[in-house]
Amino acid sequence: MQVLNVIFIILEVLVLFNLLIIVHELGHFLAAKWRGLHVERFGIWFGKPLWERSFGGVKYSLGSIPAGGFVALPQMAPMEAIEGDSDTNYADLPKIGALDKIIVAFAGPLFSFGLAFFFAGVVWMIGRPISESDTTTVIGFVHPDSPAEKAGLQAGDKILEVDGSPVKKWSGIGDAVTWRIVSSVGETVSVKVERDGVEQELTATPTRPDKAAWERASLRQIKIEPMQTPIVAGVQANSPAELAGIQENDVIKAVNSVKLYNPTALSYYIQDNPDTDLVLDLDRGGVPVQATLRAVLPVYPDEFPGEKRTMIGVMWDQSGEMKIVHPGPWEQIESSVMAMANTFKALFAEKSDIGAQHLSGPVGIMRIYYILFESEYGWRLALWFSVLLNVNLALLNLLPIPVLDGGHIVMATVEAVFRRPIPYSILNIVQTGCALLVIGYMCYVTFFDVQDLPWKRAKPQAIYFAPASDIETSVTPEIVQ
Repeated sequence: MQVLNVIFIILEVLVLFNLLIIVHELGHFLAAKWRGLHVERFGIWFGKPLWERSFGGVKYSLGSIPAGGFVALPQMAPMEAIEGDSDTNYADLPKIGALDKIIVAFAGPLFSFGLAFFFAGVVWMIGRPISESDTTTVIGFVHPDSPAEKAGLQAGDKILEVDGSPVKKWSGIGDAVTWRIVSSVGETVSVKVERDGVEQELTATPTRPDKAAWERASLRQIKIEPMQTPIVAGVQANSPAELAGIQENDVIKAVNSVKLYNPTALSYYIQDNPDTDLVLDLDRGGVPVQATLRAVLPVYPDEFPGEKRTMIGVMWDQSGEMKIVHPGPWEQIESSVMAMANTFKALFAEKSDIGAQHLSGPVGIMRIYYILFESEYGWRLALWFSVLLNVNLALLNLLPIPVLDGGHIVMATVEAVFRRPIPYSILNIVQTGCALLVIGYMCYVTFFDVQDLPWKRAKPQAIYFAPASDIETSVTPEIVQ
């Protein structure tokens, strides 16, 4: 059953990812037919054709590598060095006007924008799930001996500004806590917080985790976690939590009267207070419940690589409380445009840690889709991400770089100004050279994307609890009236 589920998710990823590329190429294809250009080939997928037919002078094909599509327009972009010898002699083709080239080049990004708007409309209707940790700016946990702790930040602090820029959410690009930190360029990061109604400004010195030379460079961090309701997603068999009567969907509000703002805080409390009775204040469907238990050492495999520590045997809902929002289509488009603008601003900022290697290529994008589809909100999240991706696809293709749509528009404009086409030999060299640079960059980011694939993850270690007769724990579940 698990294998079938994985196969189904992979198929979902391929369908959606390919749709984005094919719609973009379809825009070029339809515009070319409308403007009377010679369309040599229109292919879905790449590689050796599984199916190939000619209709109306156009060779249509279905390739063997399920990764997008293409349309061959020799009057627009001759690139024999990349695509191989053409069946058509470029010199025999009628010349086309600059306006025709501009229309055909612009049609691809236009179709991508159209698909983004369509997906945004769907998301507006069905809603987009967001977790509380995505929207809050309240600190839920400060890691011990971290830059944040040394700066004096505390759980419960509400972050108002980072480096003088206001923040409205925890994650994402733009006015988000994590983004403001990773995109900062100074030696220190100033954090303005509100604590007990009083505003104060603290200064932290970010650190960067060590990485191997072949891995993506780490980004700066101060080691804080967002406020997230500790919701129990599951309870392990024979664990102290099971014996204490803790149930799935219970909310753990406090431990020994210490309020919890994030599930991580409970793990550290247990680690810092071994052999201590733990009194947990729970919320069970609006009813306050109290349970007393003691963490024990579970049974670890002999080859377990990490630290063996005591546990109570609860698994957490990683998203915390979720809600469905319905952002308008234009709001989603604007947010996607601003996300891309902020990314480019960080890329070209002096002393920025964010570089070209931190972007993702096709492998990284499909990995993100896979992760989204694994969620119970799979299609909602995937469609929302597709809005962002289509806007990025459209805007990136409008960059004035030869081989991209924006480059075609620029070259057609030059042609219109000088009233003569760019010589074929020059056009071919420029197109081919830029295509090789783009392909080289895609190989570069793919090198890093591949390292994020699941095969690199460590195998999960089987940790379990001994039967109840072998566990020392006190259990006194009590309903508080």
